[in-house]
Amino acid sequence: MRLLLVEDDARIARFVAKGLREQTYAVDVASTGEDALYQAAINTYDLVILDVMIPGRDGFEVCRELRKSGQRMPILMLTARDAVEDRITGLDHGADDYLTKPFEFRELLARLRALLRRSGEFRPAKITVADLVLDTGAQTVSRAGRNVALTAKEYALVEYLARNAGRVVGRAEIAEHVWDETFDPFSNLIEVYINRVRRKIDLDSAKPLLHTRRGAGYLLGSAADSSASEASEESASVRPRTKTNATVRKSHA
Repeated sequence: MRLLLVEDDARIARFVAKGLREQTYAVDVASTGEDALYQAAINTYDLVILDVMIPGRDGFEVCRELRKSGQRMPILMLTARDAVEDRITGLDHGADDYLTKPFEFRELLARLRALLRRSGEFRPAKITVADLVLDTGAQTVSRAGRNVALTAKEYALVEYLARNAGRVVGRAEIAEHVWDETFDPFSNLIEVYINRVRRKIDLDSAKPLLHTRRGAGYLLGSAADSSASEASEESASVRPRTKTNATVRKSHA
């Protein structure tokens, strides 16, 4: 999950970003309204945490502009002002929830989970792929009853692949949802992490779960899922080209 945190108080921004990253979220930070709109225009976010009192365009205006541009990710607004009128203004501008400062970090996490559930990005208590089991609450992974020790970033990668099990996930999609703005798209960091994770989850197993599709991406699933994916790719490659298929589309990689 990749989040945009918009907060001009550097101390609060550091505290919240650190806590979220420890919960395996990838976090980008913006301190002004203009920076927030720019970041949202060039990156894909699963959720935005938006402070109301920020320099330049305030949170209300940023929220309104995001909705006008077609952005549909959940928006959680933060404010030190707890007047009912302020909460109504935020919600009327397109916010999905409102949290008043000061707040408990646990409550922030609970509200994020609730918003992600509403948006269809629900993180179930457990995800099972063949004999691989992820406990999303404890952020632990086991394979055939054997505990798999993962770093926070390795876990975030496995969870994203598990939530998309049986489907080929490309590098660009992984970078958008697992890494933050510091990610270098020309590096081999994703391949490095894929190899680390593969060694850990497929260790001593006769049935590998993490598969590479050369030129396409990665798939987490059983051999049957992998075969079905290959068959789908082969079918697409031999399908007669129509005028629409021949159209060159802009790449977002």
